[in-house]
Order: sequence, then structure tokens, then C-alpha cells
Amino acid sequence: MPAGAVRIGVDLGGTKIEIAALSAAGETLLRRRVPSPSGDYDAIVATIATLVAAAERELGTRATVGIGTPGSASPQTGRFRNANSTVLNGRSFERDMAAALGRGVRVANDANCFALSEAVDGAGAGARCVFGAILGTGVGGAVVADRSVRVGRNAIAGEWGHNPLPWPAPDEVPGPPCYCGKAGCVETFLSGPGLARAARAAGATVRDAAELGARAAAGDALAATVVARYVDRLARALATVVNLLDPDVVVLGGGVSNLDAIYPALPEALRRYVFSDAVGTPVLRAAHGDSSGVRGAAWLWDAPAGATWAGEAGSSP
Repeated sequence: MPAGAVRIGVDLGGTKIEIAALSAAGETLLRRRVPSPSGDYDAIVATIATLVAAAERELGTRATVGIGTPGSASPQTGRFRNANSTVLNGRSFERDMAAALGRGVRVANDANCFALSEAVDGAGAGARCVFGAILGTGVGGAVVADRSVRVGRNAIAGEWGHNPLPWPAPDEVPGPPCYCGKAGCVETFLSGPGLARAARAAGATVRDAAELGARAAAGDALAATVVARYVDRLARALATVVNLLDPDVVVLGGGVSNLDAIYPALPEALRRYVFSDAVGTPVLRAAHGDSSGVRGAAWLWDAPAGATWAGEAGSSP
């Protein structure tokens, strides 16, 4: 296989590290998952380097490497910040990975990788502007225009999860405390833990979003009330994105995106809040599921000419 024909993506999560190798056509050639070393930065770097080396040996080629991570590198210092995997914060992760791999790497926030994957060959394929939203343990977001992630001057483009929930009801003020130091962030309402908190407050106990949706669909009035309020909150939060960005499509990922009831209810809910006489923005479930992050990391080296990436270390793959 010729050099450069394979793209390796790595998805660095709090509990697992996933690696995948894609062909130029997007075919998955290899995929592996291992537990993330807990609280050990050097072990994380070494584990990723070992996974890449093993994948290249198996495939018999040298590949480009992209890595999706929580948080992002500061444009001012090059050091990581805002990562809920706090062992990364304050570290020059891109530089350290480039040194460990002996080549240039591209590193992007995991939400950016998710959105890029869905824009390239997922639910947003063919759309010029895609907003990707992750509704998981946290709430992340990213903007992809013409298959290029918009990073932004401060490398925080798309971070809608740390805006306040719009048009709050009296019982939503000041809102739950957020790890960012503020209260009432979108993340505190729309994340998996936020949904679980709302369910408990209403007197419902469920394992996950899928169970909540199943109960609501089966006629459980309490579950249906929790789902309806969640959809309304999601519509309010997405309305600010649509008002500001007006994307061609919104793609949802993360565990809460498996709540089936979201999709038929959102169009009407969005119409209540978006500043337009008609709202045609489709809100779709991610096509690649939990593989979107690692696939998007692999596509980082396929950016259009002239695209810029926060956190690029090294000049060549």
C-alpha cells in the first residue's frame, strides 16, 4: 500500500483510546480500542504511539495521523486547556505526540472530529455548512464549512455548551453549577447527567436516554413529560445556533442522541424559537455513531488547501 494512502485516526477519551485506519475512500481497514491510562499523561502519549506503530506494522505502510481529544490547545501558549481529562491541561500534547511519532500530527477537539466525520461522509455529507453537536457526558459543538473545521481565533468555535440556556423558565435560574465555574450552561441541562438530573427531579429513574424514550413511547406520562421538556430545552439551545450560523444541517451525536423522540418533535419546537417565518434546518442523528470521532480524526489531513488547524505540530505527515 503506498505511503499516504492510509489515514490513521485516534480518539482519546477519558475511559478508552480508539484507533482506526481509513483508506482514501473511507473504508475502515483496522479498528482497535484499549483502556485509557488513568491520570498518567506520559502513559497516554506512549499508548497512542504504540497503537500507531502496531497499526502501521499490520497494514505495512506509514500513515498520516490525526488525534481527537477533549479540550483544545491554546493559540497563545500551545498548551491544552478546557479538557475534562484534566491530565492533558497545561501540556504541549501536539508537540509531545509529534516527537513520539517522529512526524507531524494534527490534533483537534473531539467535537470538531465528530462534525468533520459527519460532514465528509456521514449525515451531513453534501452540505456546505454542518453544525455537529455532541450530547453526551458533556455538550460539545463544532462547525464544518466546505469540509473544513472552523477553529476560530480562540480555538473555541462551536462551543455552544458553555453558553447559558436561552429563555430560561423561573425554575431554570440560576441553573445547575457547571465545571467551567458558571451556572446554567447549556451543558448542565442537555448532557446525559443533565437529563438524568431532570428525570430524578420529576420522580423518574432510568438507566439512560434510550430507556427514557422507550418508556415515553410506551405511554409513561412521567417519562413523556421529561422528554418533552428536554426537547424544548434542546430547541432553545439550537435556535441560538440557527439564528447565528444558519447551518444547512445539524447532526447530533453522543448517548443522548439515541433518544428517538427528539427527532420528530424538534422541527415544531425549533419553529417556536428561531427568528424566521419558516425553519427548514434538518436535525439528524449521526450516521457513524460512536465511530464518528475516530473517523473525523483520520480525516484531519484531508483538509482543503489553505485550511488552518489549531494544534498542528510538525510540517509533514
